[in-house]
Amino acid sequence: MTVHGEREVVPAATRTEAARALKEFTAAYNAADKAYDPALDAAVVTGPLGAVNQAGLKARHRIAPTGNSRHQPLKLTDARFVIPEKAGWPRWFLADTDANRDTDESGRNSRWLLAFTKTGPDAGWKAAYLSVVAKNRLPALAPDAAPVAADGPGLAVAPRDLGTRYTQYLQKGAPDVFAPGAATSGWREARLNTRRAGFSYQYADQPLDAGAYAPLGLVTEDGGALVFFSSRHFERQTAARGLRPAVDPDVEALLTGEVKSTLTKERVSSQLVYVPKKGAGTGRVTVLSRLPGLTSAEGS
Repeated sequence: MTVHGEREVVPAATRTEAARALKEFTAAYNAADKAYDPALDAAVVTGPLGAVNQAGLKARHRIAPTGNSRHQPLKLTDARFVIPEKAGWPRWFLADTDANRDTDESGRNSRWLLAFTKTGPDAGWKAAYLSVVAKNRLPALAPDAAPVAADGPGLAVAPRDLGTRYTQYLQKGAPDVFAPGAATSGWREARLNTRRAGFSYQYADQPLDAGAYAPLGLVTEDGGALVFFSSRHFERQTAARGLRPAVDPDVEALLTGEVKSTLTKERVSSQLVYVPKKGAGTGRVTVLSRLPGLTSAEGS
């Protein structure tokens, strides 16, 4: 019997395949980090993680072209794979791991969650999202590892709308569908109150919600959802006459143009959020993790 993966509802991967993808990602990531060479892991990253990873390696290579003298290999252990079943492509799975880079005194405080995607039967698995979350903040997933539909009819906010709602909130303070926190009210407040004599600041935000940047989510035990989504953020610093914005080495490494009076930084950010089901609790989305990274800079 032939199973047509484009029509049949099947597991996205076998556990052996998922473990191999995680192993290949870790090896490539370590090689790239040691050499500061983005080409060494370009084949295993995509989406927001790929954008941040590749730009970061490019910048660090320009600063230290001989490589990373402080390289310490990333080790991802205690991997637990959540493999949704779905028809068609792309497919994805979640690797919930322990890492040797984010610990408290007990040594096992946080989990590194990596979402891997595959665009077709002949494509390779690539890590699209990474989130680091305290274990006690992670909601329990539904036992059947059910994926969340993009329109999320039973959720307080549909996954496909999260990027738009988030960027609208940062710009306007509405719609106020996010719980207070460092990545929501705290960040918006900090931007509104940025002050430095002789300089003005402007911010722009855009959702990223298609292709490799599409949101990915799983149903939680209580009927809500654990969802990854991404966004793009711009910060423009303009100096008064006679002044010039400071340019840090990591910014200069990605800079185009000449900084005379204006410096614009572009960042890509991935968020992991808990979305409650409609009518549950406060109905607000909780940001569990935010991972931003500088991807370009422009001077004028």
